[in-house]
Amino acid sequence: MEYSAADVSRSEQAHEIMRSAGEVPSGVLPALIETSWSRCISRGLDADKCAKEIERARRDLLMTERERNESLLKHAAPVMNGLYAQIARSGSMIVLTNASGFIIHSVGDQAFLDRASKVALSPGVEWSEESKGTNAIGTALVEKVPVSVHGSQHFFSANHFLTCSAAPIFDPCSRMLGVLDVTGDSRNPSHHSLALINLAVQTIENQMFAQAFPEGFVLNCHVQQELIGTVFEALLAFDHDGRVLSANRSACRLIGRSHAELLTHTFTSMFDKPLSALYDPLMRGTDMLELRLFGGRTLFGRPKAGNQSRPPARVISMDAPRPESGQPALPRVQISKDKGLTRLSTGDAQMDAVVEKVRRVLGRDIPVLIQGETGTGKELLARAIHDEGPRREQTFVAVNCAAIPDGLIESELFGYEEGAFTGARRKGYPGRIMQADGGTLFLDEIGDMPLALQARLLRVLQERTVVPLGSGRATPVDLSIICATHRKLRDLVAQGSFRADLYYRLNGLTVMLPPLRERSDLRALVHRILATEESIPQGLRIDDEVISLFERHPWPGNMRQLANLLRTAGVMAADDGCIHTRHLPDDFLDELSGNAPVLRPIESELRTMQSHAPCDLDSLTLRAIRESLSRNEGNVAATARELGISRTTLYRKLKEG
Repeated sequence: MEYSAADVSRSEQAHEIMRSAGEVPSGVLPALIETSWSRCISRGLDADKCAKEIERARRDLLMTERERNESLLKHAAPVMNGLYAQIARSGSMIVLTNASGFIIHSVGDQAFLDRASKVALSPGVEWSEESKGTNAIGTALVEKVPVSVHGSQHFFSANHFLTCSAAPIFDPCSRMLGVLDVTGDSRNPSHHSLALINLAVQTIENQMFAQAFPEGFVLNCHVQQELIGTVFEALLAFDHDGRVLSANRSACRLIGRSHAELLTHTFTSMFDKPLSALYDPLMRGTDMLELRLFGGRTLFGRPKAGNQSRPPARVISMDAPRPESGQPALPRVQISKDKGLTRLSTGDAQMDAVVEKVRRVLGRDIPVLIQGETGTGKELLARAIHDEGPRREQTFVAVNCAAIPDGLIESELFGYEEGAFTGARRKGYPGRIMQADGGTLFLDEIGDMPLALQARLLRVLQERTVVPLGSGRATPVDLSIICATHRKLRDLVAQGSFRADLYYRLNGLTVMLPPLRERSDLRALVHRILATEESIPQGLRIDDEVISLFERHPWPGNMRQLANLLRTAGVMAADDGCIHTRHLPDDFLDELSGNAPVLRPIESELRTMQSHAPCDLDSLTLRAIRESLSRNEGNVAATARELGISRTTLYRKLKEG
């Protein structure tokens, strides 16, 4: 929000009228500020009182409140530090309060912290509307929405030197936890403070949500696949019976239902698939689900089982009749009667060669490195290798190294002991390597693994033991390793960003998956998807003209793009019995003609995250990403390909910037 000289003058005049007449002038101030002033007057607050009586910080309460709000503080403090890094030396501070407006933590420029302490804007003081009049913290608590209060819009005269932007923080059950606030000098208002605060609060809420449901499933989803894994994603939690446990605010906005309304739904009442669809990516090694909401809107989703959840080895649709009904249980339609590697052979010579090479090393303790463009089916091949190998009855654990934040990947992979760090789970966490003991560990996007962890992974592969964080005891592990990447690891080794010794340890057998545009079995793949995809009506045909278009298309998204397109076209053509050109999405036809659409919503969201950092290495990296985005007209997928990084890494770099 921008404040003009006229805005400042109007609020100053309104303040003078309010002080002299004892009532709020109508239509002069923003409606939210006007309503807040009226509340202050009704409470009997004196606009000049705060200047005479400054509340002292209650240090005795501070420690108690910090302990009571330990989880909030644990998740918020790192985000506050990251936010402060973006606004350092701007003469401002960041404040965290509890649900009553009591400040429990703050960071900021020391000179401004000293000025703020003169009006008791510091830890140990309550900044509710009742005690401090109209202010961003207190008013956000009352209104339960993000609020900006500038200069003389504050009720108390002593606070007119402040400009504040605040947003409420809600827990995964939609209960108010507190407020995050940025406060600065009113002479230098920031026009981006509220946007930054909203992003920071969403980050805190998403982190708490992800850890709040150790049982059941959390579905990360969005209408744009590229935004899954970012601060903008929608989160839905389900129990094992499919009942909605909770939803974050992004999910409520995306679906168009309140939190209370969503709690009345189940997975099957919301989406066009049975509950068993949540297990599919976990059991089959696929990456993403395409789901259709009850209103017809399509979402992409990535389910994740809670840390204490273990899906069964085989899943029967929850919608199938139970044996006790007098009928035999109906199994789900299988994707293919072929098992393992056989289902990948559909007539392409390059894929047949890959399958033949892989078959020769099954069960021989030779690591497999799968390379190929995004969407070519690297995880599908890894799962097929597991299904046909001697470990087929054991666990298959997939880890996307690019999707886990750098600060979390070590504990995610290697686990941790009880009490290893503040906030650790009471009984510790075994880690994904231990979970794969006896089975197969699939490390996707291995090229994005931080260098420090590459050394630890190499030690695991050489010694066949793993040491969790906080433990001095090495635990033996027996597992098969499959890795995948869309990047050229040799180039990363030459650049010094990937260890040469780890590369040669992983490089037992390297196979390259061909992009879809180079495969000769396109027709067979199309008919196979039409015959086996559950969401596509059975017996649906495809017009020869459409097949001709498919053969001319560059398929930048490869197999994933083809499957998603056929699912969409299948729904559109359900009443016709045949997919014609008119049933194809517009963006597919634009891509065919070379006029691919620009991802405007993403571009605009990225612009809000821009900062003016000095020209260090991180800033140069960020500048290179933004310049590539500009060249590619906001197309995130094209930018990631040009830079040789994953889309998840791209978003993480932008978020860090």
